[in-house]
Amino acid sequence: MSESLVSEPRETSGATTALLLTYVRERGGQRALEETLRLAGVPHAAEDLLRPAHWCSYETRIKLFAAATEVLGDPDTMHRVGAEALTNGLNPALVLVVRALGSPRQVFRQIPRAVAKFSTTSTMEIVESGATHASIRFTLHHGYVHSRLDCDYARGLLSTVPTVFGLPAAGVVHNECESDGYPACIYHLTWNRRARPWARRHRDTGAGQEILALRSQLQILQSAAADLIGSEDLDTVLRRIVARAAEAVLAPGYLLAVAAPGGGAPLVHSFGVDEERVPELAATLLAGGELGPHTVVVDVSSARRFHGRLAAVYRPGDGALGDERSMLAGYAGHAAAALDLLLARDEARLEADRAGALLALAHELAGAVDAIAVCEVVVEALPSVVGCSRASIMLWDPTEGVLRTHAAVGMPDEHQALLLSAAVRAEDTPELVGMLTDRSPRIIRSATSSPSLRRLLESIGSTDVVAVPLLSGTTFLGVAAAGWTDGEAPQQLEGDVLSRLRGIGDQAATALQKARLLETVRHQATHDALTGLPNRVLFLDQLEEALGGHREAGHLAVLFCDLDRFKAVNDTLGHAAGDELLRQAAARLRATVRPGDIVGRLSGDEFAIILPGLEDGADAQRLAERVVSCFDEPFRLEGREVAAGTSVGVAVHTGTDSTADALLRAADAAMYRHKQRGRGSARSFG
Repeated sequence: MSESLVSEPRETSGATTALLLTYVRERGGQRALEETLRLAGVPHAAEDLLRPAHWCSYETRIKLFAAATEVLGDPDTMHRVGAEALTNGLNPALVLVVRALGSPRQVFRQIPRAVAKFSTTSTMEIVESGATHASIRFTLHHGYVHSRLDCDYARGLLSTVPTVFGLPAAGVVHNECESDGYPACIYHLTWNRRARPWARRHRDTGAGQEILALRSQLQILQSAAADLIGSEDLDTVLRRIVARAAEAVLAPGYLLAVAAPGGGAPLVHSFGVDEERVPELAATLLAGGELGPHTVVVDVSSARRFHGRLAAVYRPGDGALGDERSMLAGYAGHAAAALDLLLARDEARLEADRAGALLALAHELAGAVDAIAVCEVVVEALPSVVGCSRASIMLWDPTEGVLRTHAAVGMPDEHQALLLSAAVRAEDTPELVGMLTDRSPRIIRSATSSPSLRRLLESIGSTDVVAVPLLSGTTFLGVAAAGWTDGEAPQQLEGDVLSRLRGIGDQAATALQKARLLETVRHQATHDALTGLPNRVLFLDQLEEALGGHREAGHLAVLFCDLDRFKAVNDTLGHAAGDELLRQAAARLRATVRPGDIVGRLSGDEFAIILPGLEDGADAQRLAERVVSCFDEPFRLEGREVAAGTSVGVAVHTGTDSTADALLRAADAAMYRHKQRGRGSARSFG
């Protein structure tokens, strides 16, 4: 990692220079990038300017803006850089924070805090904001010369906010500019609250961007872990922790204070913090004190050791954007795991090949995107890292109170099959109850273990086992176990072996938590949050899949349902009652259809049902009548009985409407004819 020796004010975030140089390289190639740096005459290497943690002066920023515009020969260069920020690698952590805020309106309300992530030389204020519009005042601080290129960049960046939510870019009107003598720059923004109806039938690009950002964030954090684990001494690790913190949270400054492993003065590293105040701030950090509302502070600690605290530091008056504390905490967890591994390696003098195996594990975990993949990667690494002959990863099912094996290596196929089919129940296993209680490792020998555990160990031929809990904070995720057959185990299992296994367990727990987060986001991207039904994206995918197999499985039809008088419920009883009506309607639909049918919520009060495996087209009509009848009973809303029927359109696949979208449109059209002819029965189409 290159470290710039140039000392200048930390006024412009590396997130800005990285976006600019990435855009220049994509549009003009490496030669254009080099020419931009030469023409700007700035004392920084491209490698430094591409790092989020590297801050430069406002003067350097404007020189780079002007040079890039000249090199590319496009007067709109800076507007395009801002407008194309998402495609040019906008920091994944920032994308996740923006998405978490929920809407463009909420993002623009947080603009004053967001600006602190990119610059310390300006202030943005919200003049007014509404559901689909906002006015923002931008003021450059005294002593700086305003550049219209900076405005162009700001306009582009502001316009891209709605695209993070899968909406069209915002319109930006900028008629008052400091470059024209006005006291401040005023931006008037307008955007659509939601995509057009037909556009919503395609994939939610905003959710897709969130999944990509999560995957990128996971890879960045795992890469950071690999980078930290590869360090040879504690001082290097601490310096890299601070240097890479900007990949989790963008801020002007960072401070890390860690208690010295052997006692003595604390180990302190910082970027962008007043050097005279560092000792005082570090002491406050280690004492558990608060640094003020303009900081984000997290513990650098693992399940077994507290190392110190890490702080992202903003200017007084600024602070975090959204829930960035959890992102920094996730990164700090990686840092703590790396410190644990480093100390364990130093204390136990781990062999070089085992350190290499740990590094390889970190790289492989970066590509593991689900829990099963994480388990398989970790269990393959355990024998070489720990020195055991067999290993397994068991995950905890809290609903049933059992541990189940998800991956195992180093044993005959019949033993592995027994272990994979076994369920270790807390009620039968005192060792598991103890681990759930104190979250501590266990050294288990079959001769002295509880009866149920002894039977399991004997059935797979294991005599000695070291088991460590996989923990995410205080949440118990499962167990990583290293085992040996009779006569294979080292004499001492409590020291070196246990230290290595716990280090791997820390990495595995972090990777499992991130994988589960990805799985949650995938589910949210394809399911309706209110009813839990498949959303339009998933419903169309399932319909396409059903169309592909309908020839072998009978006829296929689609029902399109639109609730009657839904708007009246919203208007008279309120949106909470409307939401409850949708939930109850979804429950009735699920209870009415057959087990193999698929119910989805498309948007608003529109539902659709896939009916596969019909004996003939008339079956679809009968099922549609059942759907209509299930709305005969009134709904109970806000303590009142409310009648709300449904209009249903039926479309039976004939071979001419061969796509999912075409079949759904046909059912939609039939539903509208139903409404026009009067409610109470279903109308077919095709």
